Amino acid sequence: MKRNALGRGLDSLINMDDIQTGGSSAINEIPVDQISPNPEQPRTNFDTDSLEELASSIRELGIIQPLTLRSTDSGYQIISGERRFRAAKLAGLSTVPAYIRTANDSELTEMALIENIQREDLNAIEIALTFKKLIDQYNLTQERLSERIGKKRATIANFLRLLRLPAEVQIGLRDHKVDMGHARALLTIEKASLQLKLYNETLKKGLSVRQVEELAKQYQSREQGDEKPEQPAHKRLNNNDYDILKKHLSKTFNTHVGFSCNASGKGKITFPFNNEAELEQLITIFDKLKIDDSPKA
Repeated sequence: MKRNALGRGLDSLINMDDIQTGGSSAINEIPVDQISPNPEQPRTNFDTDSLEELASSIRELGIIQPLTLRSTDSGYQIISGERRFRAAKLAGLSTVPAYIRTANDSELTEMALIENIQREDLNAIEIALTFKKLIDQYNLTQERLSERIGKKRATIANFLRLLRLPAEVQIGLRDHKVDMGHARALLTIEKASLQLKLYNETLKKGLSVRQVEELAKQYQSREQGDEKPEQPAHKRLNNNDYDILKKHLSKTFNTHVGFSCNASGKGKITFPFNNEAELEQLITIFDKLKIDDSPKA
């Protein structure tokens, strides 16, 4: 397999040298019951109504574009064309036209990805997950993956960033409730909770990408503005401070002063008296200390 072919599309991967022909034809009729789906298929969502429409077309016109398969010990495995395969089964076909070629597991995933991207059959999340799988499973850098599938490294990085969004937003992107532009705008907000809040607002109001971009700036600016410098903790009095205060009050009022305070700083000060004379003495002292708050002439 020519490695540099991966960047030029699926057609360049399928050449006459690689195809195992049967008889004089490059296309083989393969029994449907001998074909199994690709376990590495990037596409996970097959719309039922769309499949029914394709099945109806296949009943009338047949399969115009052959599938691409690889041979396995138990039959054949799909490299590209799973949607056509599913529709063919719905249409009741017993065989399907197919190219048979050799591919290892890594090439199988890459070719399935390329074919789906070229046909625009994948949603953004499916593409992102497949990029991540290729990077993790085959220990590739983003640059190396870029070379192998013919996509710019920045494009790959942008898709991978989508996997940092909250799950609800990823599902919405998968189901085409929002598009890639909306998602990229949401990623400019750091907090996942605010991303989700703006996502729900986008769905409710049908916001455009430009509107989401503007609101995202406001959300992020507001969030940064809420970060106030930490206020110094109020200085707590220690036991020695309380003792000094008790002594001062006792001396001022010429009586023992009760003083209590809990861990949170809440407490009370009491002035006990033994008879009416001591009470009158306390009242006299309070009167002397009372601040005159009457209006001045």
